[in-house]
Amino acid sequence: MENSSKQWRFEGNKRLNSASAISVRGVLDLVIGNLSTDDPRPTIPLGNGDPSQFACFRTSTTAEEAIVDAVHSAKYNGYAPTVGVLSARRAIANYLNRDLPYKLSADDIYVTSGCLQAIEVALAAINRPGANILLPRPGFTFYESRAAYEHLQVRHFDLLPDRGWEVDVDAIEDLADDNTVAIVIINPGNPCGSVYSYDHLKMVAETARKLGILVIADEVYGHLTFGSTPFVPMGIFGSIVPVLSLGSISKRWVVPGWRLGWLVTSDPNGILQKSGIVESITGFLNISTDPATFIQGAIPQILENTKDDFFLKVIVTLKEAADKCFDGIREVPCLTCPKKPEGSMFVMVKLNVSLLEDISDDLDFCMKLAKEESVIIVPAALEDGLRRIKAFHQRHVRKQ
Repeated sequence: MENSSKQWRFEGNKRLNSASAISVRGVLDLVIGNLSTDDPRPTIPLGNGDPSQFACFRTSTTAEEAIVDAVHSAKYNGYAPTVGVLSARRAIANYLNRDLPYKLSADDIYVTSGCLQAIEVALAAINRPGANILLPRPGFTFYESRAAYEHLQVRHFDLLPDRGWEVDVDAIEDLADDNTVAIVIINPGNPCGSVYSYDHLKMVAETARKLGILVIADEVYGHLTFGSTPFVPMGIFGSIVPVLSLGSISKRWVVPGWRLGWLVTSDPNGILQKSGIVESITGFLNISTDPATFIQGAIPQILENTKDDFFLKVIVTLKEAADKCFDGIREVPCLTCPKKPEGSMFVMVKLNVSLLEDISDDLDFCMKLAKEESVIIVPAALEDGLRRIKAFHQRHVRKQ
């Protein structure tokens, strides 16, 4: 019989609840929960960058064969080294070196479980008591949720829609102080679909150097560009400012579920080593998980042997989708797209709530769109997202 007077000493971790609520997955779960179970129409999932959900996207046969070969070899059934299988790290270095003016080595590469873990590693490695980080607005909400969990203060700089979602460089210096440790640049942009020029990225790098902070370059959509501006990796400016470059095979090879990413120290001057960041990266990986070893074993074949025609097909499909999306948005009176997307798999749209009935904000719009049309989209990332989600729940309960 249970002793009713017993006082249990454990309870849930409220930090996890708060961090989860402002994550992409947390918001998606909230929106998906509004789907009507009686609606016979198929759900149109436009809320996250998972191209594998659509029949027009499938990974290359080279990638599939590489996985099979790695499994059949029986060489990759054991534990991997903390930083990743050496052959995988060499292959990733060679792949990235195609675009860099200096040469990375395997020692600069840390294999991660997708780009999400690379973000976790980066934020944990730079964190210290009182530190703050500069994040783009709009941006990828996982940075906010992970920073909240790490007790890493966030300061937002605006992306300028009338300038192709470029960074408001002038505002960065006003935001930063002695406790600022890094700035995050997402290029190609999520969720804006922007692609930054060489000159703009160099300006960001020079500003970061002036402030004495490093750059976290989220390039998970690297090379997925279909406009007039080519993809330029931030690592090109590693001699100006230390860069932690983050990437994966998830998007370019259309395999987000394979969970194979990387964190790269683009730092020919060795500043990250001297400052202890490299040691912190290894330390985090020592207490974390690894991507599947057989996928690491397949990486050399995937990166070295995939043909250009596969990438071209993906780019053509993305461009066609972006064109149709942009043209369709222009036909809807309450929607405005400040800039036609030129890269990634996203577009940022402005919603004019004043033209709609019974819609309070973008979150409310997403909820009702899911319920009425079985279409899943997500609201813009805002630093007060948790407050807005709680407010939505309260409104919903009152209406019931």
